[in-house]
This record gives sequence, structure tokens and C-alpha cells, in this order.
Amino acid sequence: MKPNFDLNNKVAVITGGGGALGGCIAQSLAQSGVKIAILDLTEASAQKTVDVIKSFGGSAIGFAANVLSKESIEKISQEILAEWGRVDILLNAAGGNMPGATIAVDQTIFDLSMDDFKKVTELNLNGSVIPSLVFGKIMAEQKRGSIINYSSMSVDRVITRVVGYSASKAGIENFTRWMAVEMALKFGSGVRVNAIAPGFFVGNQNRALLLNEDGTYTERGDTIIRNTPMKRFGEAEELNGAIHFLCSDAAQFITGVVLPIDGGFSAFSGV
Repeated sequence: MKPNFDLNNKVAVITGGGGALGGCIAQSLAQSGVKIAILDLTEASAQKTVDVIKSFGGSAIGFAANVLSKESIEKISQEILAEWGRVDILLNAAGGNMPGATIAVDQTIFDLSMDDFKKVTELNLNGSVIPSLVFGKIMAEQKRGSIINYSSMSVDRVITRVVGYSASKAGIENFTRWMAVEMALKFGSGVRVNAIAPGFFVGNQNRALLLNEDGTYTERGDTIIRNTPMKRFGEAEELNGAIHFLCSDAAQFITGVVLPIDGGFSAFSGV
């Protein structure tokens, strides 16, 4: 039997949809006929992605959202239901890092700012847990849905310096597996929870860490490339195929997995 990758007329909620990775998958899903709800910190950033989707005839709405406020997300969920009547897909793409939760080259772990560590952990972990609870409840009532969280290579391997980000993404992987089991046992096999673990993609937040102004690799960028068998950084659109698959009925027996999309980084021993 031919696998069913069709996503036409499904409804997707994307947190952090105004960012580079969230915006890229939003456009890709919209081109497959998915109705897109963009949630971002400001209405202006959400609207930028909405405008791009509408420019090629896609269907999208945008919201200013605080992913750390259950009340904020619940209010938005009701507006989405009023607009489209259901939620089929949740992509928890919102996240980030802070300087105090990162160990600089001339610092040690003892220079860690606990305030920044807490903020990074709350954003990356709680900022996925809260939307998962709100929209996961809708999916439980529907008996169908797909939640996809964003993990990182910094979980499987010790990526130096990014201690706060690494710890919070490790929590994401545990929560992904835990909620996958919980949903399947108590609400049936129709609601699935998975995660992707991107490798290294050049974006606005990490460009200066990975690339010099002339486009050559920084020392950190060179180290990453030497440990990536494909010998390059990823492109944002290279996440889209895996996400489409996990959202579709072709993956209907897959839950609780973390899928690396990393050019072989997680498979390579470095020798």
C-alpha cells in the first residue's frame, strides 16, 4: 500500500514561527495545503511569516504569544478553534539561549549565571511543555494529532560552552518520550509525540560563532565541520522533509522518537 504523506487541509500551530527555522517549515507546510497558525513573541514577527504564506495563496493567521503563559496559549487556542475547528499539528520551534547560560572561552562552569540558566531552561523546556499541554488536550479530545518538539545535537554530545541550552534540550527529549507514552496509553494511538534533533544550521543567532565575515569558518565552525561527515552545515529547508513525514499518516506507528538531522554528526566518532 502506498504511504500517505498527504497533509492537505490539516491545521498546524507553530511556536517561534517568526524565526528562521519555524518560518521555513511554516512556508513548506503551507505549500502542502496546511493551514498555519504562527505564534511568536511579537505580532509583527508572526505577521512577517503570515504575509509570506499569503503571498503564494496559503492560509495563515498570526498571534503574539507568550509560550511561558498557559493563559496566553489557551486564549490563542480558542481563537484557532473558532477559525478552523481543530488542531492537527503542533511544532514547538520556540527557543533560544542567553550569554549568562553560555560559558565563554575565557570562563569556567563556575561563571555560570543561574538567573540566565533558569531563563534558558524555562524558555526551551517549559516553552514547549505548556503549548504541548494546551494543544495536546485538543488532540486528545480529537483522538488524533502530531506534536513535534525541537531537540539538539547538544543533548547526545557535549557541545562545549552551551550548558544551559544543552540541559534544557535534554529535558525536551525526556519530556517527548514521556508524553508520547502518556498520550498513547491514555488517549489511544492517534496522538503521537516526537522530536527532531537538528545538527548545525547557520542562523542569525549563531552566524558569528560559526562563520567569519569573509564566509570562512571560525575555529568553532571548523571543529564542527571536521566532525560532520557531510562536511557542511545544514540548510533550514533540509529539516522540512523529516517534519512532513512525522506529521503525516505515513508515520502513524512512530511515537516517542528523536530523529537526528545532522549530516552524520551524531554517528561520527571523530576518528
